Amino acid sequence: MRLNGHNLLAIMAAAIAIYLIEFVIFAVLISAEQYTAMIGVATEQLHPERMPFGVIPPILAAIGLSLAVKWRNAPGLMGGAMTGVWMAIFFAFAASLYGFVYGSNTETFLAVNLGHYIVCYAVAGGILGAWK
Repeated sequence: MRLNGHNLLAIMAAAIAIYLIEFVIFAVLISAEQYTAMIGVATEQLHPERMPFGVIPPILAAIGLSLAVKWRNAPGLMGGAMTGVWMAIFFAFAASLYGFVYGSNTETFLAVNLGHYIVCYAVAGGILGAWK
């Protein structure tokens, strides 16, 4: 199933992969106490009612990665994965720096976020590059 040259099933698979990796990192490997300490807020300041909107960022990221892989003409697993790594560093991680510079995020969270974006975007990019 394609739309304007983009494989919709690959985009869905990439979004699901991002969501699952984020779940493992932020719900399994890191406790709620560790997370709140890293972002510099109290547990009472979190908004669990917003969690259903958590599916939107992985979908948007997968669509953006699909565009970048196509524009770069970077086919294959490695071409897509490297596109994902560059997008993670120069866009996703760069945007997350605002939470550190102007917000309460700690250096630890910055490092976790960098790793999280690189892994998520590399896997998603690899899926998109390989699944033409």
